[in-house]
Amino acid sequence: RAAGPAMRAKRRGRPIHGWAVVDKPRGWSSARTVARVRRVTGAAKAGHAGTLDPLATGVLPIALGEATKTVAWVMEGSKTYRFAIRWGEARATDDAEGEITARSPARPGDGELRAAAEAFTGHVEQVPPAYSARKLGGVRAYALARADAPVRLAPRRVWIESLRLLSRPDADHAVFELRCGKGTYVRSLARDIALRLGTVGHAVDIRRLAAGPFAESDAISLANLEALLHTAPPESCLLAVEAALDGIPALSLDETRAAQLRRGRPVGAEGSGRDPAGAAGLVEGRVLCVMAAGCPVAIARFEGGEIRPLRVLNL
Repeated sequence: RAAGPAMRAKRRGRPIHGWAVVDKPRGWSSARTVARVRRVTGAAKAGHAGTLDPLATGVLPIALGEATKTVAWVMEGSKTYRFAIRWGEARATDDAEGEITARSPARPGDGELRAAAEAFTGHVEQVPPAYSARKLGGVRAYALARADAPVRLAPRRVWIESLRLLSRPDADHAVFELRCGKGTYVRSLARDIALRLGTVGHAVDIRRLAAGPFAESDAISLANLEALLHTAPPESCLLAVEAALDGIPALSLDETRAAQLRRGRPVGAEGSGRDPAGAAGLVEGRVLCVMAAGCPVAIARFEGGEIRPLRVLNL
């Protein structure tokens, strides 16, 4: 028996648009967290803007509905982490989850740690952890590692904007704050710092403090989000779709040209009104958040005297 329209709509979910910035709990995968948010909001579509390891906590931006079209811009933004290195034990996973693979009695001094932090600032060649989602021959590295197959991942160049020593709770631990670009593995960094200092180590207590425009102050626990949803509609618990585009200049257009952009057509820039965010003007190649009547219409690029849509937002 075929399902009726109401049943099909229920299966698909509701057209809910915006960002839920979740404080991901320890022990949860990013995928599981997204699934829970999608279930409790009833959203038809959801995705996250940058994986957090199951043992990590902190800022996990989850895009719902049309916000999924802006995920790439969040992922391109910098990330901030606080994490600790546990000296003296190497682990198969480069965090506390894996089995111990090596031990060392060596413990670095504070001066050595500060020097290492400076050495790991800038462009860094980094080999991802064997237990990661990187692919080898179309197979996830963690799947190969769990099957005891050899995992030889190529090094990748990542950007580390800053790395500083925050504290030294005891001889076995050091706490750092990291600001980095996309694709940086905190676990690999912890491993490599230890090796550089003539010992072994692994990452513990990884917490993401910021991801792109979203900060720890924006984050809400799953429990609090679910409690809010008992008394308020999902839309009132979310950040706006355009919150992901805070770093992109805004451009206001009249409704006539906005309608053309919504149909995927480029429009001329003559007479465009500009928000303070777009006061720098139209520059060749610049990406813009196009607005009309206070509502985002599209992410667009100014090219050849035209505003050309990259992603149209159906809001």
